[in-house]
Amino acid sequence: MAYDDQNIFAKILRGEAPAHVLDEDEHTLTFLDIMPIRDGHTLVIPKEPAVDMFDISPDSLGHVMKQVHKMAGVLDRAFNPDGVMIAQLNRAGAGQSVFHLHVHLLPSWGGLIESLHGRGVAPQEKLAEHARLIKAELAKLT
Repeated sequence: MAYDDQNIFAKILRGEAPAHVLDEDEHTLTFLDIMPIRDGHTLVIPKEPAVDMFDISPDSLGHVMKQVHKMAGVLDRAFNPDGVMIAQLNRAGAGQSVFHLHVHLLPSWGGLIESLHGRGVAPQEKLAEHARLIKAELAKLT
């Protein structure tokens, strides 16, 4: 599959679509999922245009995983969950619905999550509050 630069994550990277951005560096962008499965559902994406795990450079993937590691700790402190699930889906057959590589970070309470796709858009006020909690923890890292 060829990379489609009109996918929603590419638009977010270009500033053409809104997002509750939590963190950004030279290689990655981290933001809240607009259709969260759980409170604090966060996505880490590479700035490199890559459809999935099979399409990304090893160097860029390393930067993504470094950011995943950082953000998992931040979410753990911000939400105090029972655990943090980390998931990355490749191709439609595995459930990937946006074809720009992304990693889900899901604070979890009370057991396993049955689906990795939210059913509706969260209220902006709720997303803004979650972004505030997460950014407060990020500020402690600097």
